[in-house]
Amino acid sequence: MAVNINDVYQTVLYIINKEQRGYVTPAEFNSLAAQVQDEIFQSYFPDGNQVNRQIQNNTQNDTEFFNIFDNISYKLYPFQKDLTFTFNTANQGWIFLETDTIHKTGDVVSTYTGNPTYNSITQVYSKKDYNKITRSKLTAPTKQFPAAFETSTNIGTSTQAPNQFLLKISPLPSSVSINCLLRPSSPNWTFTIGSLGQYIFNEQFATNFQLDNSERTSLIVNILKYCGIIINDPTVIQIAEQEAQQTSINEKS
Repeated sequence: MAVNINDVYQTVLYIINKEQRGYVTPAEFNSLAAQVQDEIFQSYFPDGNQVNRQIQNNTQNDTEFFNIFDNISYKLYPFQKDLTFTFNTANQGWIFLETDTIHKTGDVVSTYTGNPTYNSITQVYSKKDYNKITRSKLTAPTKQFPAAFETSTNIGTSTQAPNQFLLKISPLPSSVSINCLLRPSSPNWTFTIGSLGQYIFNEQFATNFQLDNSERTSLIVNILKYCGIIINDPTVIQIAEQEAQQTSINEKS
């Protein structure tokens, strides 16, 4: 379950206003919220590698509900999707035309229709290795064992990144599906202005945090850390950093 953005914002405001320490505007909060969500999301990967080393050394708890590696993997499940790519004739490659941002790519499945039909796992190489493989008769890719390399192009719409992800595959398939890990959408606390000039939360157009609900405390604590910088209060920063460090220690110990 995702973390409600209004719940986080109101908690942050309550804590920093508790002793009249200052105020954080919706625009400032939204900026901090996006930054903190991305930091937490990015932390899953080094944390996962660290725990994986513990598993290899046989020092990691593998109890059903206390396996840290499984817990991290669970938090990433909502961002894993099988995406269909579209062939772009101008660039002779496959592109993703949706507005989601791809963070990492996994298995690439190239489909070749005909008799027989192949749904082949495609090996992705560097461009240098791809060129060597495709030019050699001995290693030339086939429909059963296609080869590909990743690059980028400036194709795309105003809602897409300037450098669009582009995948070139040999031999040319009929369709392409890739298991991808997407980046979370930026949270947004939307509002209307009340008669007294106050900010009134507009739930209809708001975007909640996409992280698992277990990250609620981490979101609040880390946003508070940045809030301390905005309102120029070192006390808030120190308290938030201490809480964040203790939370990290508890999770990894």
